Amino acid sequence: MTIYEAVGGEATFFRLAEAFYAGIEEDLILRPLYPEDLAPSKQHLALFLIQYFGGPNTYLRERGHPRLRMRHLPFPIDQAARDAWVRNMESAVSTLNVPDAARQEFMSYFENAATFLMNR
Repeated sequence: MTIYEAVGGEATFFRLAEAFYAGIEEDLILRPLYPEDLAPSKQHLALFLIQYFGGPNTYLRERGHPRLRMRHLPFPIDQAARDAWVRNMESAVSTLNVPDAARQEFMSYFENAATFLMNR
């Protein structure tokens, strides 16, 4: 069973993206890095995570290869931004009713990905 299946499918990832971006709206470090309209970002995040955690590859069909480093390179991601991103994501994950193993998988991926994307 994939993480995607274990957490209840796509609805969980869209809830996660909504909760995450609710935090971003208020985050003084991260909000300036995002466009005014967060709707496309929410959609992209949810679809990427759905694909990454074993769901349909809609993200790939709509946006191509994720190329995470390239897509994030224009944004200054230092330790403070990385930590703020992880903090917001951890808060968003805490709103989900998912198995502990899935929660651990989520946070392991998010912490590693955030570190990987640091460019300052």
